[in-house]
Amino acid sequence: MKNTFGTSLSVTLFGESHGGEIGAVIDGIAPGIPIDNQYISSRLSMRRPWGKLSTSRREDDEYRIVSGVFNGYTTGAPLCILIPNKDTDSSKYAALQYTPRPGHADYTANCKYHGFQDYRGGGHFSGRVTAPLVAAGAIVSCALKEKGINIGTHISEIAGIKDISFGTDIENDMNILNSSLFAVLDDEAGKQMQEKIEEAAKDGDSVGGVLETAVTGVPAGVGEPWFDTVESVIAHGIFSIPAVKGVEFGAGFASSAMRGSEANDAFRMASGTVVTQTNNNGGINGGITNGMPIIFRTAVKPTPSVFVPQNTVDLKREENTVLSLAGRHDPCIVHRARVVVDSVTAIALADLLCLRFGTDWLGGNK
Repeated sequence: MKNTFGTSLSVTLFGESHGGEIGAVIDGIAPGIPIDNQYISSRLSMRRPWGKLSTSRREDDEYRIVSGVFNGYTTGAPLCILIPNKDTDSSKYAALQYTPRPGHADYTANCKYHGFQDYRGGGHFSGRVTAPLVAAGAIVSCALKEKGINIGTHISEIAGIKDISFGTDIENDMNILNSSLFAVLDDEAGKQMQEKIEEAAKDGDSVGGVLETAVTGVPAGVGEPWFDTVESVIAHGIFSIPAVKGVEFGAGFASSAMRGSEANDAFRMASGTVVTQTNNNGGINGGITNGMPIIFRTAVKPTPSVFVPQNTVDLKREENTVLSLAGRHDPCIVHRARVVVDSVTAIALADLLCLRFGTDWLGGNK
């Protein structure tokens, strides 16, 4: 089992949904990065379930940083974050040991780990494990902000209801999103999205959607031309988030219908800086940043745990059966996943920047 992402700056995840604690270790992090506990807590609150739109499981996410921090700053040693699991109820999961949920990792986990996996709440495959990922991402995001790099994600679409895209003032849009619990730019669209989620919940079903992310302030020249392109490193991290099924940069698949003259982003000078007139390539050319905002979208599938009866198999009896699910599950995870996407993006970019400028580039000096 491999649970580490990153080369120069890396993050390792550990723990299970119903285990004692979940956590993350950040290795290769520069010394001198301030730890903003209020900011970390606020980011965790964006991932936390709320209202009728989420699971009824409620965790406080009272994290502890047990190493790598002294007097409020990172020391440069491995930084370990621990978050306890308190509101667990494993009673509904005994049946899932041998009857895998369609669309979930239950069956593939059984194949890989020969039945020894922790199946309670999805175990290590649970979205619960994204909590320490968000805490780690918050620490890294603080370091990136000090370098003028900002990240923001909005809910582009849920159940066919679309939000407006980022405008010309992306920084202002980010400020709105990063202070919003349900991250949309159009409040009316957000209201309709929430209604669709509640409708699915009443039916015992779930819905998915699309997230759109923007990153500003990344200098030109970051990334590699082949196997460590900016797209491939970010996509690697994003595809590691549970339920993600697609990632596209810039115009993405729509660019396949364009002519080259339309898809190309013409260059021009603005206040002594090279910029592009359009951003169909999402701020990346040849796998390397060109200084324009990095723009990408993430497709999130409907939550696989639904209360509608579904055909499955009994692995122990080797026969077909019908699964009628019990327990606590989200009718939609898109609104909670946006801060996870922000966090993974921060970690991926920090690693790319450290490879370009050295690990100390993110830190501070006395």
